[in-house]
Amino acid sequence: MAEPLRWADHAGWLLDPAADGWLPGEGIADTTAADWQALLDLVVERGWERVFFVGCFETALPRAEEVLSWPPGGAARPVLSVRPGPGVGAVFRFGGAERIDLDVDVAQLRDQEGLDVLCGFLAAVGRRLGRSVPTYAAGTGPFLGYDRAADQVLVR
Repeated sequence: MAEPLRWADHAGWLLDPAADGWLPGEGIADTTAADWQALLDLVVERGWERVFFVGCFETALPRAEEVLSWPPGGAARPVLSVRPGPGVGAVFRFGGAERIDLDVDVAQLRDQEGLDVLCGFLAAVGRRLGRSVPTYAAGTGPFLGYDRAADQVLVR
C-alpha cells in the first residue's frame, strides 16, 4: 500500500483552491437506488454535516427511492450538500438511479488535515459503494480519486 497523499507534495500544483475551487466528479456510473441509499446511510452514519435542497428549499433528507421517483428536470433538482470535515464539501446531484453525480469543493482546503479529510471522504464513499470515485480538474482527464483496485486515493 502506498503512502497517503502529502500536502507538501501536492499543494502547489495539484490542489490549488484559489485557482480551482472544485474537483468535478464524472460521476459514479452503473449505480442503483440501493447504491444511492447506501450513500445516504453513510452520510448519516458518519455524522457528516449535510443539507438537502429541492430547488432553493431546504428539507429533511428522504429515502433514496423517494427522491429518485420524482419527475426529472426543472429547477427543483434535488441536491445533497455534505461537509465531511474542515475545508472539504461535496455536492451530490440526484439525476437518476443509474449515476451518482458528485462535485467536491476544495476552495477552503488549506493543509494536510483537509487533504486527509478529502482522501478519507472519497475512500469512504468508494468503499461503501464498492466502486472507484474519480474527480477531475477543469479540462483534464482523471485527476484525483479513490481507486477501488488499489483501495486508496491516488493522483492520476
